[in-house]
Amino acid sequence: MQPFHQFNRLFPLWAILLGTLGYLLPATFTPMAPGIAWLLALVMFAMGLTLSAADFARVVRTPRPILLGLALQFTVMPLAALAVSRLLGLSAELTTGMVLVGSAAGGTASNVIAWLAGGRVALSVSMTLASTLASVVLTPFITWLLLKNTVEINTLGMLASIAKIVVAPVLLGVALHHFIAKTIKRLEPMLASIAVALIALIIAIVVALNAGRLASIGALVLLAVVLHNGVGLLGGYWLARALLFDEPTCRTIAIEVGMQNSGLAVALAQQFFTATAALPGALFSVWHNVSGSVLASWWKKRR
Repeated sequence: MQPFHQFNRLFPLWAILLGTLGYLLPATFTPMAPGIAWLLALVMFAMGLTLSAADFARVVRTPRPILLGLALQFTVMPLAALAVSRLLGLSAELTTGMVLVGSAAGGTASNVIAWLAGGRVALSVSMTLASTLASVVLTPFITWLLLKNTVEINTLGMLASIAKIVVAPVLLGVALHHFIAKTIKRLEPMLASIAVALIALIIAIVVALNAGRLASIGALVLLAVVLHNGVGLLGGYWLARALLFDEPTCRTIAIEVGMQNSGLAVALAQQFFTATAALPGALFSVWHNVSGSVLASWWKKRR
């Protein structure tokens, strides 16, 4: 399984490579746009396969850091997304995409980054699981709350879509894990590689859909994404430190808050808004893995 581990660690490289291909060969990827939701559902199914009933029980046993992570996830990140968008004067479409990213659950790559950073992997898994389940209601509600005066929000439609794209595949994966747990344990690196490949493909599709506008808005959106991600990482870490959590827990909370399920933001933007609204999610998918990997490497040296 070593080749899969190496492949997974190079996720930022694959994301940049596929994004570049999407920009250079848009006609190859744009026909795949209707399949974005299905691709994300497969990613969530792969995540569900790696979870067991013990992971759900862990959420109940260690509520304090998980509750803090949830609170920061669904307050700091959406508010920071809106603030950064206003600060940089982003259009209504791009602001919608930023808020969708900020209102999403923790990213599926955060568990690997937490491991590399010397964080608490079990806590990371529990936080990702908790925020994923909470996002069914909170993502559409927060999006409506922050954007109701600027764009039309189909709150119930988004709720139903998240249930189909996220919750159903995750629960199906968990159910299957119960019967073939030993096999799944051996295949976990390969499952992660499948998720990496699918997310990179989603990035390529979104970049292809926006290829004509990237020259004019790409740098500005990337700046917004970098600032947004930085607020999440720094805010998560220092607020956890202020509440006297130990260093590994602070690192884990920072990573969970700063790394979003941007694939979900892309799928929702594509389904309920525009291709341009999906661009912040695509760029966030690339950047948060780059920043997370660099931060994890730095933290690892300071262990």
